[in-house]
Amino acid sequence: MDLLKGKVAVITGAARGIGKAIALKYAAEGANIAFTDLAINEDAQNTEKEIAALGVKVKAYASNAADFAQTAQVVEQIKADFGRIDILVNNAGITKDGLMLRMSEQQWDAVINVNLKSAFNFIHAIVPIMMSQRNGSIINMASVVGVHGNAGQSNYAASKAGLIALAKSVAQEMGPKGIRANAIAPGFIETAMTAALPDNVREEWKKKIPLRRGGKPEDIAEVATFLASDMSAYVSGQVIQVDGGMNM
Repeated sequence: MDLLKGKVAVITGAARGIGKAIALKYAAEGANIAFTDLAINEDAQNTEKEIAALGVKVKAYASNAADFAQTAQVVEQIKADFGRIDILVNNAGITKDGLMLRMSEQQWDAVINVNLKSAFNFIHAIVPIMMSQRNGSIINMASVVGVHGNAGQSNYAASKAGLIALAKSVAQEMGPKGIRANAIAPGFIETAMTAALPDNVREEWKKKIPLRRGGKPEDIAEVATFLASDMSAYVSGQVIQVDGGMNM
């Protein structure tokens, strides 16, 4: 359909999982792809090859999204390599779960820095480019636990709630400049991380979902494509839960 033909998308943490699914979907819709990960390892190289096979321009960049200075440098390089930036997907994220009374400062700081500060870093660096273009779409990858909370994940939930509030605030600030900002809140998605859970835990999760199944990374990619494309030209400051009806 070429919904994103000619656009340039920057996606953080896209070597695997949901980020990779979004990158592949964007490329299939005609977007050129710049994606980041901590290192250009085998996963990143394979993702780069898969995207290139779709006939678009692609480049992987090694970057610590939680590092403000590194982010500014990599965004400058992306701008030089691609000429413009139309879409930003803040997808980089980690978990370090634990109950509040047992959670260490390191667990808290690591999750907040990677999940939330990284989004600030990339938005701060890319917004001036989008402002000069008078157009842009920013998508923060949040979570249903950022909306409803979750025991044992206070750091993760706080970071994801922050991403939602960040998107809403940027939407208010940048709307007059033609820039939209939204958040996606995935529910139980079938990834390598959830595959590692015991079968009984996975089955209990599914019982809470009206559609009685986990989501796929491609389910998230479809919504991300809508938010990146002109189909959502009048959608900004929203959080879309993609969870099979788990939380209504």
